[in-house]
Amino acid sequence: MVGAEVAETVEHGFPNQPSALAFDPELRIMAIGTRSGAVKIYGAPGVEFTGLHRDTATVTQMHFLPGQGRLLSLLDDSSLHLWEIVHHNGCAHLEEALSFQPPSRPGFDGASGPLSLARVTVVLLVAAGDMAALGTEGGSVFFLDVPTLTLLEGQTLAPDEVLRSVPDDYRCGKALGPVESLQGHLRDPTKILIGYSRGLLVIWNRVAQCADRVFLGNQLESLCWERSGSTLVSSHSDGSYAVWSADAGDSPMTQPTVATTPYGPFPCKAINKILWRNCESGDHFIIFSGGMPRASYGDRHCVSVLRAETLVTLDFTSRIIDFFTVHSTRPEDEFDEPQALAVLLEEELVVLDLQTPGWPAVPAPYLAPLHSSAITCSAHVANVPAKLWARIVSAGEQQSPQPASSASSWPITGGRNLAQEPSQRGLLLTGHEDGTVRFWDASGVALRPLYKLGTAGLFQTDCEHTDSLGQAAEDDWPPFRKVGCFDPYSDDPRLGVQKVALCKYTAQMVVAGTAGQVLVLELSDVPSEQAVSVASVDLLQDREGFTWKGHERLSPRTGPLPWPAGFQPRVLVQCLPPAAVTAVTLHAEWSLVAFGTSHGFGLFDYQRRSPVLARCTLHPNDSLAMEGPLSRVKSLKKSLRQSFRRIRKSRVSGKKRAANATSKLQEANAQLAEQACPHDVEMTPVQRRIEPRSADDSLSGVVRCLYFADTFLRDAAHHGPTMWAGTNSGSVFAYALEVPAAAAGGEKRPERAVEAVLGKEVQLMHRAPVVAIAVLDGRGRPLPEPYEASRDLAQAPDMQGGHAVLIASEEQFKVFTLPKVSAKTKFKLTAHEGCRVRKVALATFASVACEDYAETCLACLTNLGDVHVFSVPGLRPQVHYSCIRKEDISGIASCVFTRHGQGFYLISPSEFERFSLSARNITEPLCSLDISWPRDTTCASYRLQESPKLSQANGTPGIVLASRSRDGSPDPVRSKGADTPELPEAMLSPMSIDSATSADTTLDTTGDVTVEDVKDFLGSSEESERNLRNLAEDEARACAILIK
Repeated sequence: MVGAEVAETVEHGFPNQPSALAFDPELRIMAIGTRSGAVKIYGAPGVEFTGLHRDTATVTQMHFLPGQGRLLSLLDDSSLHLWEIVHHNGCAHLEEALSFQPPSRPGFDGASGPLSLARVTVVLLVAAGDMAALGTEGGSVFFLDVPTLTLLEGQTLAPDEVLRSVPDDYRCGKALGPVESLQGHLRDPTKILIGYSRGLLVIWNRVAQCADRVFLGNQLESLCWERSGSTLVSSHSDGSYAVWSADAGDSPMTQPTVATTPYGPFPCKAINKILWRNCESGDHFIIFSGGMPRASYGDRHCVSVLRAETLVTLDFTSRIIDFFTVHSTRPEDEFDEPQALAVLLEEELVVLDLQTPGWPAVPAPYLAPLHSSAITCSAHVANVPAKLWARIVSAGEQQSPQPASSASSWPITGGRNLAQEPSQRGLLLTGHEDGTVRFWDASGVALRPLYKLGTAGLFQTDCEHTDSLGQAAEDDWPPFRKVGCFDPYSDDPRLGVQKVALCKYTAQMVVAGTAGQVLVLELSDVPSEQAVSVASVDLLQDREGFTWKGHERLSPRTGPLPWPAGFQPRVLVQCLPPAAVTAVTLHAEWSLVAFGTSHGFGLFDYQRRSPVLARCTLHPNDSLAMEGPLSRVKSLKKSLRQSFRRIRKSRVSGKKRAANATSKLQEANAQLAEQACPHDVEMTPVQRRIEPRSADDSLSGVVRCLYFADTFLRDAAHHGPTMWAGTNSGSVFAYALEVPAAAAGGEKRPERAVEAVLGKEVQLMHRAPVVAIAVLDGRGRPLPEPYEASRDLAQAPDMQGGHAVLIASEEQFKVFTLPKVSAKTKFKLTAHEGCRVRKVALATFASVACEDYAETCLACLTNLGDVHVFSVPGLRPQVHYSCIRKEDISGIASCVFTRHGQGFYLISPSEFERFSLSARNITEPLCSLDISWPRDTTCASYRLQESPKLSQANGTPGIVLASRSRDGSPDPVRSKGADTPELPEAMLSPMSIDSATSADTTLDTTGDVTVEDVKDFLGSSEESERNLRNLAEDEARACAILIK
């Protein structure tokens, strides 16, 4: 097998742990820095640049050099880094050009002896960005030449020098304190406003080397200099702000013209940042963060916007990082005239339109917080028909209170997106803890929110009182206004969505939840009021000795209920006991939905609103399945205890078991332990001994996968509808279904009842959990989705040759012939590779040389984060890719393959990493930016002489992207190693075999941590040493990130 790196192309969502914000008003681009050292620059939708500092340090400040496409970043280790957006072959990417680590020698200060900098507290760009002023913790101000990032000697402004220019009565003790703020004059670059922590404000003239004006206030937090230079405003630690007149003609003033504590008179928290923006109408905006009454609202995260007599207190649900206004910055303009306010919070970005009455929020075309409620599952739907797409978009527009024209008021519009229009539309569905399903446009670089489906309205929960509380507080002071959509608190954990499935041809979908609720919904273009029919299915089948100790089922509301336009529930099927749904699949052509829990599986006919089948899969000793996921303390201890006992028992009884080996499995293991024959060695180079799993393992009855297929089950002459179910204990159940056929040309089938008869039952020898099941036709190809063949949207399956069923367990892949179910071929992944299967997808290898030629292969993601590819149905290893860090357990659990060679996995709670297995199908930023800065030959000589690397913000290994030729066509994906051969021209295009959509996945791993997961995570000491060596090699490489 060929080892290689998969091409990781773009990160969707909101950056994890943001720490800094910057905006370039000329280029209209915005930068966000994070605590892991990532730099992300955004412009118009599709315009994105990503970089990563060499050291994992927090980005504390960022400043654009206006119009130049350059960015200066300050880290918490006081190092400065200059980034440049450079163009190669017409496409722009971000590179780190220079870095500067300030000298630091204890015992010296800036006034005497060699230059030394204490911690840099603030950075100001002056003289059109050619020079930077650095304020430090020691009170000194240093000056830096930006093009070369070198200190300008002889220009350092020490605290002693400032104190000599200050009258005695203005001195605030022996020391001025750290430099808290530096502000430049828009029209006179020779003047700098310096604010010291202890309250001294100085307008310093750099040419005359003296203080023009001096002011003395309270403990300082922030400063803002009005654009004409005649007014400055300071904010303080006691929750007050002061306005000072800075006109040169005035006599020295000791008192501010205005001093107020907006939320007083009781003690208030500090106002951390303040902005003053004037308007042509004569009034002005004062915008500040913090300042809330300490006792009453000290825990609120607020930004206050004040204009004339209008005050709005914007109340956010997460901590405020920074904010800026989009306004005129041209020196010739007399007024700021702010158009928008952008607030960066720890969990989202909120933009307000300041030119529209009421200052409404502007819907973001990207950077939406995926985790506004925690993601619990996800699924991808490829090739969405244009009609369904338009209906979903329309339903989403009706949900938003904003008019459609408001999209034009998004203020961050810099750059040009050069990527071609996507050839097909892709939907990413995410299920959330609060019972919502969100629909995202995943066709391009920007992950755009389309529509939100809520299921909580169907049930009676404890959250009805929140609306009345919000209305009652409207007349209170402060005038709070809830802004933003990040809401991590779920009203009822039972609402959590565990599985979703969507039929893109009939606009029907299934949403299954934590309390055993299975909802069948249908898309409607108009609001309606109707009752939802409710049915329940008992999966225990009156089995004695089992008592459910978990949560109660959700109580549905009765009577007609109002439903907005969009997906509206038609049927609610309630599993009993109400355990979390672990698998679901939908067949819209047969009007059937199958669902499974930890107790068994059921089949429901949603056209006739009647259950067809219920089967209990519990083992007699499986008491753990009755405790439920929401009472995990005892059961987790119990499962760990049982697991360790099993390990201990297997070690002690190993010799006894070898002596009493009777089964074929134990004989095979004994043969492997002995010396194998030479020809056997060639066939199976290395195999590990695998202990069989006990039949009474806890949670052995969990249904892992469900699958519908039209195939041969009863005999080789007659094919018909079948349903397949796979469990945690390696059992596979196959049922033959009697589905009344629809009349010719008719959509709906007759009203006769559907019948199900158990046709086959397979028990895998190792009892490994069954991850996926797929039926292959006579040509070895997977069967098409419902309606694909009947509507001529896909090639009809071969019903002449013999069919086969592919069963993928956590340890091996096996192909059985149908209808006899005799083993045809297999591959023991765990025995050969020492890893376990986590996700599986069928893939179509399309030839680059010949577009008509394609091969079907099997792609699987393992617990070590690798993607392996096998031929189908031969199961011969083809290639394997390193994709996700093996320590990233939640990332591996969240992975979703698409049908066209791409995939998504969560690199943080708020970000999906997108990767591509296909050289022909890559979604990555391709953009350009119109920048103008003088090409300085001296600058190039200082450029870091290191090759750029791609590395994720969450610290995963560096990845080199597929390079592109001048015409924009992608070259084959290459790995980092120079000796590694290139990948074959035929690249992957996975098609899910889990359901009609792509493989969906459940992320709610509460209580699912097993001993195997812990062992995966810990690894061996050799692997740890090897990882450390690899990490050191990665760090020795370059810090810039190449994104074309």
